[in-house]
Amino acid sequence: MSKAIAFHIALAFCAVQAQAAESTLQPNHLSIGSDLTYPPYTYLAQGKPAGFDPEFMTLLSKQLKLTPQFQDTRFANLVMGVNARRFDVVASALYVTPERAAQVDFLPYLKSGASLMIRTGDSFHPQRPEDLCGKRIGSIKGGSWIPKLMALSESYCQANGLPPIDSREFPTSPEAAQALLAKAVDVQFEDAAVASITADKLKGRIAISSQALIYPVVIGLAVRKGNESLLGELQQGLAAMKASGEYQALLSRYNLAEPSPAEVAKALGQPPQAAAQ
Repeated sequence: MSKAIAFHIALAFCAVQAQAAESTLQPNHLSIGSDLTYPPYTYLAQGKPAGFDPEFMTLLSKQLKLTPQFQDTRFANLVMGVNARRFDVVASALYVTPERAAQVDFLPYLKSGASLMIRTGDSFHPQRPEDLCGKRIGSIKGGSWIPKLMALSESYCQANGLPPIDSREFPTSPEAAQALLAKAVDVQFEDAAVASITADKLKGRIAISSQALIYPVVIGLAVRKGNESLLGELQQGLAAMKASGEYQALLSRYNLAEPSPAEVAKALGQPPQAAAQ
C-alpha cells in the first residue's frame, strides 16, 4: 500500500470518527431527555427509568452500541432542551406536529390518541371535544391538543353562542389528575394509554368517558435540527429492531401500534404522495 493511499484511508477513518463523535454529546453514550412522570410511557420505578420509552431506548441504544443516559425533564422543556444540546434525543411520548417538525427532526415510531377522563359518578360524560364548551379542562403543560381545543373553542363553542373552553395546564399528568379529583377541573384531556393506567392506579376514582380515540396522533423521537448523523443512526437502529422482532414485541406488550407512512405524512403536514416516498 502506498503512503498516499494509506494517508487518504487514515483521513477517511478520522472523518468517520469525527462524525460519530459529533452525533452525540458524549462519546459512546446516548443522552435522552424524558419526562419521567408520564406512565406508562416514561416514569420512575424504584428510582430507575421505566415504561415504554426507557425500554425502547435501551434496546435502541444497544443496537447503536451506546450507553443510554436518561435526563428527567419536564415535558414543556424537552424541545428547547434538545435544541440547546442538553441531551441528544427526546424520547417522551412527543407528538409529531408540523409546528414541532419546524423545530426538530423526527423519527416517528408510535401511534396513539387522546381520551377524556371524568370523576367516577359524575353525570357529565363527554365523548368528543365539542362536548367541552364551558368546561374547565385539565391537561399536561405543552400538550399538542391544547391549541386544537382553543381553536375549537372559538370556531365551534363561541361561534354557536356557547361558553368557551377553559384550558388549564399542569406540570405533570398526575397533577392534572389530582386537579380533577379536587374538582379544580371538570375533565382531564389525556393520552389514551396514560388515561388507562391512571384510571387503574386511582382504583376507580376516575373513569374514561370517551369511547373513540380523539385527535389520533403519531409519536416520534426528536433530535436537534441538523444532527443528521444521529438521526440516521437511530433510523438504522430502529430498522434492526424491526428485523429482530424486538420492536413488534414491545408494541404488543404495551398495546400500542406502529404508524403507517400515510399517518406519518399527515402528522408532518406533508402531502399524501409523501407517504409513498
